[in-house]
Amino acid sequence: MPRPEVLEDIKSAESDADDIVAEAEEDREQRLSEARQRADEIRDEAEEEARELKERRLEEAREEIEAERERVLEEGEAEREELVDLAEENEDDAVAFAVERFEEAVHAQT
Repeated sequence: MPRPEVLEDIKSAESDADDIVAEAEEDREQRLSEARQRADEIRDEAEEEARELKERRLEEAREEIEAERERVLEEGEAEREELVDLAEENEDDAVAFAVERFEEAVHAQT
């Protein structure tokens, strides 16, 4: 092969190689861009799922707290009613005891 043809073939091969490298770099950049975009989408989806899970758990916790609050209030009301009933049962005895003590105190002074 004559020398000019060899040089032309080398230049052509180098040009082809440069084109292949440039195309590969463009492809790499495109893939990196797509990968970054997909990573952003995945992160956004994960953050949204985390927010939804947090809200669900908070709502469940609020419901549990409200149920516990209602239970405590009901127990407190039941205890109050028992105490009122007990006090009413002992009211006559307490009045009689107080009158007796008062009478004793009055007799002790005379």
